[in-house]
Amino acid sequence: MGLKRRKLEVQPPYVSMADIAFNLVLFFLILAKVQEEKPIPWEPAEGSNVVTITNAKIVVAVGQDGKIYLNGTEIGVGDLAASVGVKLAENPSSKVVLLKIHKETQAAIFNKIMEAVSEAGGDVFHVLNEEKS
Repeated sequence: MGLKRRKLEVQPPYVSMADIAFNLVLFFLILAKVQEEKPIPWEPAEGSNVVTITNAKIVVAVGQDGKIYLNGTEIGVGDLAASVGVKLAENPSSKVVLLKIHKETQAAIFNKIMEAVSEAGGDVFHVLNEEKS
């Protein structure tokens, strides 16, 4: 007597694959966000008549180590003018560029940054601490 063999159909569990893909997407989004927010070590200089600026979208920072950062991304002085120009074109309503520069940064670096931002068409505002009297 001949028995017919039934073919076994195996279907992969697509539901769990979607869960895995979703978890991977969340993991990489969280990881990307964490990498953006690394702090730049800097200590502001002190000045008098300090004014608060709230609508700045562009921040140029010079850390304690002398490296230059544009919105948290390291950049060279030579590329600064073009990159600031691109950022200003993305947000034409504000030309405010905050300059967070370590208090012991040399004047030569400070002057190059000021020239680059001015060349790009931005208005530089130096971030300072209020002088203690």
